Amino acid sequence: MRFYLSGCSNWHLGFSRLNSAKSGIKSFIQLGSDHGQLLTTNHMESSWTRTYATMPEKIPEDDPISNMLVDSFGRQHTYLRISLTERCNLRCQYCMPAEGVELTPGSKVMSQNEIVRLASLFVHSGVNKIRLTGGEPSIRKDIEEICSQLSNLRGLKTLAMTTNGLTLARKLPKLKECGLNLLNISLDTLVPAKFEFMTRRKGHERVMESIYTAVDLGYNPVKVNCVVMRGFNDDEICDFVELTKEKPINVRFIEFMPFDGNVWNVKKLVSYAEMLDIVGKRYTGLKRIQDHPTETAKNFTVEGHQGTVSFITSMTDHFCSGCNRLRLLADGNLKVCLFGPSEVSLRDPILGGADDNELRQIIGAAVKRKKGSHAGMFDIAKTPNRPMIHIGG
Repeated sequence: MRFYLSGCSNWHLGFSRLNSAKSGIKSFIQLGSDHGQLLTTNHMESSWTRTYATMPEKIPEDDPISNMLVDSFGRQHTYLRISLTERCNLRCQYCMPAEGVELTPGSKVMSQNEIVRLASLFVHSGVNKIRLTGGEPSIRKDIEEICSQLSNLRGLKTLAMTTNGLTLARKLPKLKECGLNLLNISLDTLVPAKFEFMTRRKGHERVMESIYTAVDLGYNPVKVNCVVMRGFNDDEICDFVELTKEKPINVRFIEFMPFDGNVWNVKKLVSYAEMLDIVGKRYTGLKRIQDHPTETAKNFTVEGHQGTVSFITSMTDHFCSGCNRLRLLADGNLKVCLFGPSEVSLRDPILGGADDNELRQIIGAAVKRKKGSHAGMFDIAKTPNRPMIHIGG
């Protein structure tokens, strides 16, 4: 890892003393008394984004979807993210404030039986993909049993997990046996000192070990999530792309998003257009992949690389029109939009004796209330929302 240390000696100064926004930000933000307003995608895109713009592929005919999972805009929700815990063994700065957050008491977190019951209800209604999140899902003691039960639900095609990878390497063989077949590992820097600064913990080598263990176990691709922040890790973008050269790794560059307590600032945001421009200048063999209409990422192959590169553009080019995702929080609340404050409890009705039909009515009503799209990024930054550690990564 020594070659990653070059050019990084002053990274902490850039991160703590963010200067005025660079030209990449100015190209798509109009500053004004309302603190700014996004331009249209056509105005913000660089020549690279226009060159690689593609239409998503035609929506395929999937298994029948219950009306419970179809919103008022006709979107079919086939993807459920379940947060297993709010607890985490890292303290990432973009996830929670320095002083920490008050976590939901263990007695109010969903039990294994409650998770499986609700998951079964969603899968029988048309959900075919479940992603386990947190907090850090791998620290939950019954994670293997949960994976085993969920993977056996008839109709479920994909059981995924998003993890920080800190303790994953030793647990992954068993998790794979229990049916975990897709993996996202979060890693925001290839420099150990930066890792410790950002996460407020040590463990960079263990995360890298988990990535390579996943590759050795046959996960293809192994997805690596990287939140890009100006002055911190934007100088490592091409170093991350190098991870895809010899191994089936999909690096996913994520625009920095606002949540309660993470001190979001537009000056920290590195736009998709700017990131793509950086990658495109270094790697001339970029080719856009035709994306599924519900895909959250813009995906690319790199000539000569085994892996791929993706960009998640929640801030500058949202993908709400194809949204098929719902979120079940660790406390049993259903959240139909990541950036929307609205939640409805499913655990309380279960504890009150609700049967499946009553739960379906609650879920269906919440889905029908889902808006056509989330607000612009400046409005999101001002909208009350829970910290990411509560919502689930």
